[in-house]
Amino acid sequence: MDKATFAGGCFWCTEAVFQDLIGVTSVVSGYTDGKIKNPSYKEVCSGLTGHTEAIEITFDPEKITFDELLEIFWTTHDPTTLNRQGNDAGTQYRSGIYYHNLEQKAKAEISKSEVATKIWDDPIVTEIKEASIFYPAEQYHQNYYKRNSFAGYCSVVISPKVAKVRQKFSHKLKIA
Repeated sequence: MDKATFAGGCFWCTEAVFQDLIGVTSVVSGYTDGKIKNPSYKEVCSGLTGHTEAIEITFDPEKITFDELLEIFWTTHDPTTLNRQGNDAGTQYRSGIYYHNLEQKAKAEISKSEVATKIWDDPIVTEIKEASIFYPAEQYHQNYYKRNSFAGYCSVVISPKVAKVRQKFSHKLKIA
């Protein structure tokens, strides 16, 4: 098993697009790359802790590769907007790839220059940094979309991202 840590705006969105992929055994919403220990959602939302909302994916690299996860990452959020995803604005919503080893770092850099630039016309602002401590978010944030898929934010913002993954990456889904 391996780990990948991505930030693509609201962690409810990024969690939802990776959960149903073959080879992904868990997706945890949380916070990374900040200055204080065990931050709360309220503290992170203040923008003062330096953390970003992120997800930590545990995956089987024999069933889904890090490169495939990166392609899905680039496809399902806008890596061209600094500190913003849609209406969510602030450093806590920045785009980031937090690598766990040098191989992931190299793959992330190559993917940023070769894959993301084919999907997006504007410059890619995604940061690529070494993974730091990952703090799981409060329990009510975990599995949020699956528990609240008919809520307004989920229907309007997350459902189109999930639909995109189901259409473009259907061959990688546990449930087709």
